[in-house]
Amino acid sequence: MIIWLASYPKSGNTWVRLFLSNLLSSEENFNINNNMIGQFPLRSHFLNLSTNINNQDEFAKNCIIAQQKLNLDDKLKILKTHNAFWNWEGGKYTFTDEENSLGVIYIVRDPRSVITSILNYYHKENYEDALEFMKENKVLGGDDSEIGLPTIIGSWSNHYKSWKKFKKNYLIIKYENLLNNPEDEFFKITNFLETISNLKFKKSKIFKTIDESSFTNMSKQEDRFGFNDNSEKNKLLKKKFFNLGPDNKWENILKNNIQKEIENIFKSEMKEIGYL
Repeated sequence: MIIWLASYPKSGNTWVRLFLSNLLSSEENFNINNNMIGQFPLRSHFLNLSTNINNQDEFAKNCIIAQQKLNLDDKLKILKTHNAFWNWEGGKYTFTDEENSLGVIYIVRDPRSVITSILNYYHKENYEDALEFMKENKVLGGDDSEIGLPTIIGSWSNHYKSWKKFKKNYLIIKYENLLNNPEDEFFKITNFLETISNLKFKKSKIFKTIDESSFTNMSKQEDRFGFNDNSEKNKLLKKKFFNLGPDNKWENILKNNIQKEIENIFKSEMKEIGYL
């Protein structure tokens, strides 16, 4: 069965994945290139299922089948995804279902902070372009790389609303709380995992991993070793994945007109989450 780490892009998913990867690892030292937790989709998940898996329709039709194949080993797996909990062809096909999924940890971040990370990571020309990205029902990928399969993320608001519909073992984590109260939030995550699965964690290792997975430590490791999961374009341009982190404070960065437009477009969801 799969436990999902799901989020809209640039919302803290990688941070939580690295924390859990190192918590589950037998290695003594924290390593940002530790890949104990994989991601979905990968091309290898769809072997022999379609001859054109780059096509959105073919991808959507085969997601559940790919997960059924993954679950044939009857083992628990935690997988990162940026896919929304979408449905296709009027609900005939869905990203996942309760037969293949044990639960979801959904990480959400204030869209007023997300926009700066979108601007930098996806090399947008300006904040207006970055906001268009967040407003669109976006599909990423669809190329021939191993991780280049279609990723149906939708808009920022639709992504958040979609995963709310997954009622089986749903935990929402706010990125801002991870920054301000990391011990409380990471213990929420580990308690959730222990409740819904047979995973057990030593408190001493949880505290140690929280301390080691600080943004400062991850940024220093990227400087020293590089980060495998950074985009190829960013690697070529020598742009870091762990870029602003806690310094990405929309209050100090955003122009008033962009701030107000974000608050207007995503008003309902932001109020519900507590950002307004």
